[in-house]
Amino acid sequence: MSKKERLYDGFGELLYVIALADGIIQPEELNELEKIIKLHPEGESINWSFQYEKQKASDPEEVYKKVINTCHNYGPSPVYQEFIQAMEQIAAAAKGIDENEEKQMNSFSQNLTDRFKADLDKAFENR
Repeated sequence: MSKKERLYDGFGELLYVIALADGIIQPEELNELEKIIKLHPEGESINWSFQYEKQKASDPEEVYKKVINTCHNYGPSPVYQEFIQAMEQIAAAAKGIDENEEKQMNSFSQNLTDRFKADLDKAFENR
């Protein structure tokens, strides 16, 4: 599997985490996921990984750690903005964005920023 393919698997996993952040995956969130994957060129891969984690009833915290590692390995990319927008769509689909969903979305952005900044700091130290 290429790094890009793995990244989009991670996208589906991330959407699983955000959908489950409020304790249950709501039908409205699944409907929103359906809209996202229909419009996305990697929709099949995104959906497959979401459904896989859902079927396994995976621990969202473990899935989240895996996603962060995948993104870290992929490196900085404008595609993460797309991930954030999709998370917001999923989270808002059922009764708006709750506190846990908001926290999870903020955590994703902050974790990636912190990791990439630390990588830059290391690169400059080694010069």
